[in-house]
Amino acid sequence: MGRMIDVPEHDLTAYRADPPGEPRGAVVVIQEIWGLVDHVKDVADRFAAQGYLAVAPDLLGHVGLTPEVGARIFELMASASEEDRLAAQPQLREATTPARQPEFAAWAVPALRAVVDGVVDEPGVRGRVGVVGFCFGGTYAFALAAADPRLRAALPFYGSFPESADPATIACPVLAFYGEDDHGITDAVPDLESRMERAGVDFSARVYHGVGHAFFNDTSPVRYNAVVAADAWERTLAFLDAHLGS
Repeated sequence: MGRMIDVPEHDLTAYRADPPGEPRGAVVVIQEIWGLVDHVKDVADRFAAQGYLAVAPDLLGHVGLTPEVGARIFELMASASEEDRLAAQPQLREATTPARQPEFAAWAVPALRAVVDGVVDEPGVRGRVGVVGFCFGGTYAFALAAADPRLRAALPFYGSFPESADPATIACPVLAFYGEDDHGITDAVPDLESRMERAGVDFSARVYHGVGHAFFNDTSPVRYNAVVAADAWERTLAFLDAHLGS
């Protein structure tokens, strides 16, 4: 089991999961738009079980989207009742609007770099740090890779590439996962591949057939796909092993 920690200089808390022995590297785990819900902590615990020090910062808590708020809206959105789902939409818009403002990104990227500061010199880590992010967190995984040359691997799951980021500043290999039916995000992949190639980034996109957004989230019965999620997890661990391995 992990524990909550503080990153006081950035008004940030985070969930930290330590491996049983000395870490073989560190992974920053960036949440979906629902906030630091139990699913995200569970993913951090999974990385810890594989030998990584995992830290999941509560970015959205900074703008009031606490795990409790996120879990309540998530539950409404997943409800069998159309009335619940309709009621959830304005709540979600209201809760996430502050996170879509430029000033949030201006705070969040330095805050994420501070999370890297906190783990990069930990015993066993020896500078071997990667980032994994989902949805909103996939976008911020790209953003952190573009902002922090210390990263050795980035794995965005169904995240849009941030408008303010420049592929040319990404110094680590990137493996991105997408659902073919997630058109709002996945349709931009061919253009992103071209931009990454021009910038000289080691970029691979894995597009899964027959799934949409959030296929990895096993708390979402409608979106989760166990077979695809297992394949993406296996590839994630192999990628981290290749680029964070000593």
